[in-house]
Amino acid sequence: MSTAPSLPIRVALIEDDSRFTAAFLDALESAPDMCSAGTAATLDDGLALLRQLPAADILVVDLGLPDGSGIDAIRAVRTAWPACNVMVATVFGDESHVMRSIAAGATGYLLKDSSAAHIVSELRSLHDGGSPISPLIARQVLTRLQAPAADAPQTPTGPKPTELSPREYEVLGDITRGFSHDEIAQRMGVSRHTLLTYVRRIYVKLDVHSKVEAINVARQHGWLRDV
Repeated sequence: MSTAPSLPIRVALIEDDSRFTAAFLDALESAPDMCSAGTAATLDDGLALLRQLPAADILVVDLGLPDGSGIDAIRAVRTAWPACNVMVATVFGDESHVMRSIAAGATGYLLKDSSAAHIVSELRSLHDGGSPISPLIARQVLTRLQAPAADAPQTPTGPKPTELSPREYEVLGDITRGFSHDEIAQRMGVSRHTLLTYVRRIYVKLDVHSKVEAINVARQHGWLRDV
């Protein structure tokens, strides 16, 4: 019995560097499992893209746009395209930009010392549930997450998040173990769409925007001791 061909991964780009955009689109065209979902060169045009086009699977965004910060686009995509993954591709590697991007909802962060072709190749990992991060950025994130433990035991602050359902606990546990979205869906015997619905519910209940934040909050409340 034949199976229906997989739909291409739809990728939108917000980037003001015309040379990078051209190289990125060339690399995207060479990837048989991907296609362009639209491009914008300014923040305003990027926000219009989110309003006017069908949801993309991945948004690649630069942070230094001529009329504002790409972080505003990251925040906007959470409302406009809730299931869309966000990959930051930028020259900014400082802690402020990194942590603000992750807090806004970025699920990948690559510096432009990587080629456009390399960034495109990393989009497959992002789409499959991974979080591609440049080594320099990964070190900053780990240092930031480890900092509270160096001073004193970290205790939860603010109201306790809504308890997760058994299925949501299962999903969060598998995410913590490093399984991709597709692998978790297969393990649970559900569709990718259903799995992403569980992920969105977890984010809402924990009041977070990324897997790193979800795992951190769950650990603070002792929900992942056995993971």
